[in-house]
Amino acid sequence: MSKLVKTVVVTLVVAFLIYYLYTRPEEAAAFVRGIFRIFDSVGRFFDGLVR
Repeated sequence: MSKLVKTVVVTLVVAFLIYYLYTRPEEAAAFVRGIFRIFDSVGRFFDGLVR
């Protein structure tokens, strides 16, 4: 992929994320909480394996 195309795609993705956060903050917050829950679950899983 050329550097110009990659730059344009990354710019569009970042612009969409900013737009999404601005227009739907509740859904964005729920998404972030969900990501943290996944990391918490993975951590608990590995903690359970160690014990």
